Amino acid sequence: SPPQVFNEIYPVWTYSYLALLFPVFLATDYLRYKPVVLLQGLSLIVTWFMLLYAQGLRAVQFLEFFYGMGTATDVAYYSYIYSVIDVNLYQKVTSYCRSATLVGYTVGSVSGQVLVSMAGWSLFSLNVISLTSISIAFGTAWFLPMPQKSLFFHHVSSQHLSWEMKVMDCKNGSAVQDHPNVQRAPGWEDETKVPLNGEGHSAEKQSMWERKVDIVKVLKDLWRDFLQCYSSQTMLCWSVWWALSTCGYFQVINYAQALWEMVLPSHSTEIYNGAVEAASTLLGAVAVFVVGHIKTSWAMWGEVALALFSFLIAAAVYIMDTVRNIWVCYASYVVFRIIYMLLITIATFQIATNLSVERYALVFGVNTFIALALQTLLTLIVVDASGLGLDIFTQFMIYASYFAAISLVFLGSGIYSITRAYRRQEQMQSRS
Repeated sequence: SPPQVFNEIYPVWTYSYLALLFPVFLATDYLRYKPVVLLQGLSLIVTWFMLLYAQGLRAVQFLEFFYGMGTATDVAYYSYIYSVIDVNLYQKVTSYCRSATLVGYTVGSVSGQVLVSMAGWSLFSLNVISLTSISIAFGTAWFLPMPQKSLFFHHVSSQHLSWEMKVMDCKNGSAVQDHPNVQRAPGWEDETKVPLNGEGHSAEKQSMWERKVDIVKVLKDLWRDFLQCYSSQTMLCWSVWWALSTCGYFQVINYAQALWEMVLPSHSTEIYNGAVEAASTLLGAVAVFVVGHIKTSWAMWGEVALALFSFLIAAAVYIMDTVRNIWVCYASYVVFRIIYMLLITIATFQIATNLSVERYALVFGVNTFIALALQTLLTLIVVDASGLGLDIFTQFMIYASYFAAISLVFLGSGIYSITRAYRRQEQMQSRS
């Protein structure tokens, strides 16, 4: 029933995602990416196989656990990219992978909509196509080369890499800058030039004691980098917005189609969910491209911009919830995703501009973990049947209020920061 789907099945994904994220983050680096990429493919195969044939509430909850594993291991794919190519190819390959993701998502949404609306295919048939596609991807992953290095457990010694490599978010396809000498540092050669059975300090030849010491050292290094990264006020500000907004974003996109189903049941009329997902993705990609060409002082006006756009997000979610018209819901959802993708791109750029590869991976992981922790708390209180177990319309009212609260917090912080900056400028002028 709808209450079981919304309040007992969907929350399992949130809980499993949170529980697996940090262990997967460490395992990804320790196992050198490829095994975790394979685990992701296997998890998604199990997910779609169960989606086709699993029966009963417990079985579908188990399905959600495997889907949580599939999303938690997504970090391995994007980490793997940078481990097997030369530094001077980062920008090009980032663009390729971002484009592949967008094209795949768009083609899937459009083809699904066309097959259902025009060819009369069943949803079961669409899931067969998805399972086939995932199986092909899983088979392809077996032929990927095994990396010889990773950022933490199998990294190059610090004396070889004293230069900071500034890397943008691979998911947003932003630019990459690097020191010209980095590509000549030992250990960062083109992966194709490194023999797969190379000698040296490979994980296979380390003793169990050495591995334990490495883990302790990695955790200490992560904690030191964590304190250094978040000591910056600018970094802290953008990271707080990232975590808060991503929490709300996950909740909205997870339950949007549940809301649409309540507004206009799919068994009574033709629906266009696939077309809406495709449109929001394409328009969001356009917004991401445009924002890369906008030149403004984000250090000065960033918090006010976050407040303004967060308010627009809150308005879109509110309209989606209160105007019980499916086309208004669709339009509000498209606006919601466009604004979020635009803002998360700006936040990513601001955070990553002055970070090394290692620290960027850490900040990205911490922000995502905090977002998932908040989402888990929100899910447990608002959605889960063991909590309040609210209906879908009340849930979306809470999500709209959540984004409005974020807007007010950053508006106050932005006004304070601008006022302080102008006062400091006046004091400098009076002294001169």
